[in-house]
Amino acid sequence: MDSSWPPQFIQHPEHYIWLIILLVVVALGLFVLFTYISSVMRFILFDSIITRDCHIRAGWTRNRGRGYRLFVWQLLYTLVSLAALAVFLGSSALLVWRMRWFDHPSDHLMPLILGGIAALLVLLLLILVFSVVHVMTKDFVVPQMALEEITAIEGWRRLLSALRAEKGGYAGYIGMKIVMAIGAAIVLGIATAIVFLAILIPIGGAAIAAIFAGKAAGLSWTFYTIALAVIVGCIAFALLFFVASLISVPAIVFFPAYAIYFFAPRFPALARLLWPQPPPSPSPAWPSSQPPLPPAPALSLL
Repeated sequence: MDSSWPPQFIQHPEHYIWLIILLVVVALGLFVLFTYISSVMRFILFDSIITRDCHIRAGWTRNRGRGYRLFVWQLLYTLVSLAALAVFLGSSALLVWRMRWFDHPSDHLMPLILGGIAALLVLLLLILVFSVVHVMTKDFVVPQMALEEITAIEGWRRLLSALRAEKGGYAGYIGMKIVMAIGAAIVLGIATAIVFLAILIPIGGAAIAAIFAGKAAGLSWTFYTIALAVIVGCIAFALLFFVASLISVPAIVFFPAYAIYFFAPRFPALARLLWPQPPPSPSPAWPSSQPPLPPAPALSLL
């Protein structure tokens, strides 16, 4: 084995292999967990925008079944997307290997450059298509699942019929959302950077002062000091993550609301929730224009 590897890895490589497997399993578990949480929270966000009130516990109980159906869809869609990307990249690499362009790359420099550019463009197109499908699922399929208790596949079947009937409207919606997303990313990025600087400057100053004070007191990097530094770093990271999430709340609420108000005229069940019609008022009983006739007198037979 290469001597550049650490001696611990050379002596006990199985320990590190199991550690890598454990990290992969934990990462996959966290991905599945957060996918499920985001699926249920999407319906809670939908309810909150409609009712203008947010109750997470009650919303979680009410939307658990809908969230599970969306969760299954997201897992299957992620697997299909990754499989498509793997097939494309693998077939591209296999084509280059079969053409033997890697044996003497200097002799095939132009085909390699042009092929790489074409492969990159196709890869970006695939990622764009997968992203658009993901966004339209959240924007237009989730309302159908929430109001009509259908699956994501049935929601997409109905959405495809609407897309064929109104291609221009939905294309304009996607284009407008891309423009607004770019603008929101710029504004939120600037605001987040300013706030991060305002937080990191005093935290960094306190950390530097603590390091110099520890050195003056004779402290060195031991297990306990490293553990303390890691804990403080995690707290600082959690604080920055919380601040970034708080700054992005307006965008998180605005974009689903924009999608809901765009989709409402095209989805009657959603329109009835947003713009309920007042009940018809009973018509008043108007009095007759002529007074009733008096009773006819009784005839006497004498």
